[in-house]
Amino acid sequence: MATLRVDCGFATNRVPHFPHLEGLQLSLAGTVGNSGKSSAGENPFTAKAYLIRYWNRHISNSLPKPSFLLSKASPLSAIDSATLTKLADQNALSSHLQAFCSSANLFCFADSMPILEKFGKDVNFAIYSNKNFTNYGTSRLGGVDSFKNYSDGQNIPIDSFRRYSRDSSGHDDKFANYAPDGNVVDESFTTYGTGATGGSGEFNNYGRLDNVPNLRFTSYESDANGRKQSFSSYTEETNSGNEAFTSYGKNGNGVPTEFANYAKDSNVIGSTFVAYGELGNGANDSFTSYAFNGNNPQNNFRSYGEGGNAAIDSFSSYRDKSNVGDDSFQSYAKNSNSAKVDFTNYGKTFNEGTDTFKGYGKGSVSQTIGFKIYGVNTTFKDYANKGITFSKYSNSSSATTSSMAGSGSSVNRWVEPGKFFRESMLKQGTVMPMPDINDKMPERSFLPRVISSKLPFSTSRVSELKQIFHASENSSMENILEAALADCERAPSRGETKRCVGSVEDMIDFAVSVLGRNVVVRSTESVKGSKQNVMIGVVKGINGGRVIESVSCHQTLFPYLVYYCHSVPKVRVYEADILDVKDKTKINHGVAICHIDTSAWSPGHGAFVALGSSPGHIEVCHWIFQNDMTWAVADAV
Repeated sequence: MATLRVDCGFATNRVPHFPHLEGLQLSLAGTVGNSGKSSAGENPFTAKAYLIRYWNRHISNSLPKPSFLLSKASPLSAIDSATLTKLADQNALSSHLQAFCSSANLFCFADSMPILEKFGKDVNFAIYSNKNFTNYGTSRLGGVDSFKNYSDGQNIPIDSFRRYSRDSSGHDDKFANYAPDGNVVDESFTTYGTGATGGSGEFNNYGRLDNVPNLRFTSYESDANGRKQSFSSYTEETNSGNEAFTSYGKNGNGVPTEFANYAKDSNVIGSTFVAYGELGNGANDSFTSYAFNGNNPQNNFRSYGEGGNAAIDSFSSYRDKSNVGDDSFQSYAKNSNSAKVDFTNYGKTFNEGTDTFKGYGKGSVSQTIGFKIYGVNTTFKDYANKGITFSKYSNSSSATTSSMAGSGSSVNRWVEPGKFFRESMLKQGTVMPMPDINDKMPERSFLPRVISSKLPFSTSRVSELKQIFHASENSSMENILEAALADCERAPSRGETKRCVGSVEDMIDFAVSVLGRNVVVRSTESVKGSKQNVMIGVVKGINGGRVIESVSCHQTLFPYLVYYCHSVPKVRVYEADILDVKDKTKINHGVAICHIDTSAWSPGHGAFVALGSSPGHIEVCHWIFQNDMTWAVADAV
């Protein structure tokens, strides 16, 4: 997915007009475009000019200043900075959020649109995006409705879909794509096919290939009667976010339901699935795959087929081939009557995580239940004493993992080729895969320290931050704020010194405090070569290739630019020309860091899955990705 940008809902080639700010002297002279450069020009009072003076006072060498870092300075003019500082002092930034975001080049969600769309007849929608949709196909009699693309490939979409085919009769529905390939996605789908009789419902893709999603699906085919329904894919190949599915087929009568894939191939996703086929009568339900091949999934599945009557339920695979994670499955066919229930595979994991399964067939009457495969590192509590058969309790997945890790040849799909490599690969002439090093976060700037220092930045004051940035309950912005604060307040790991910084001045202070004043900061020059094989050209070891301490800084998703900076002891840092494999021309200049001591890393770290071995037994190298950076003591002249 290409790097995406944010403009807070305003055109970036003109100065927006905000009548409610008249009299506040917010000139907006520093309004920025996608380049992030101020249109006001350089003068001694800009944030960039101040930063250069700060750099000269605190860094002792006269090496060229890093343009990639200076470009992240705030674009605010002196007048705008003073005005916004005054608003921060008065706790009034919330009332002028959109002007604040636009002029300071921040990442903000536009406030929800009040206009709602309604449609009630046969309609084929090809493309539809960034809307609140109230009603589609309610009480339809017969006919076919199809929705092909809703918010396809959008940057920061905020969508709400209230009702689709509610109380319809003999009506067929198709929904092809809802918010695929989006960046920082906030989506809610309230009801699909509620109270429908006959006909069929088909939902193909929800949130596929999204980056940092916050997705909510409240109800799918509740109170339906004799209606066939299928859900093919929910958040497949999604990265780093949260999703919730509240109800699927609740109170259905004679409803055959199919759910094919939930969170397949996803990375660091928090998933909650509350009710599947609850109180169904004569149901025929199948759930094929939940969190298959995921990396560090955080899954919570609360209820499957609870209170059902004469149902036939099957669950084929739960977190099969996933890597570590934390899973909870609380209830399967609880209080059901005359059901035939089958669970084929739970926790046949690629690498052990924490699994809890608390209720299987508890309180059921006259039913047949079979459980075929149950993985390692699990607890199984509170299940029925009669009518339950366990075919296989598996404890072999850890051996499988060891075999795979030892060879280094079989790699889970989420470990991108070239993401981690050995130090021996950094030799001239080596051909190796380059991972996707594109920065996929929204483009933002730092705030001037005079403003950032006045904003709350702690979990104890998160309510103030939520008010400033209009973060409603369970919204994407609330999740972003809370996740960033939690990460920044996390206790340092063994030997680590860490600090989150919201200004370049803060970053300089931290680097100097760890390494001294004679420092230099580096980053990979561009993203050229990403996702293809490249050849290594001339390689240079920083500080003569000796083992050193460095400071690495990684972006954190937050409204203004925040970096998580931490000391990294016992590393070697390299610069390397990156060449085209075919004609051997230089296409990039990369910076790589090799961690010599990996003894404190988790055994489930992707590096060990990709390269084999275990913590403390090998060094691990990786490229510095776009907009990340590493600081080190300057080489001796």
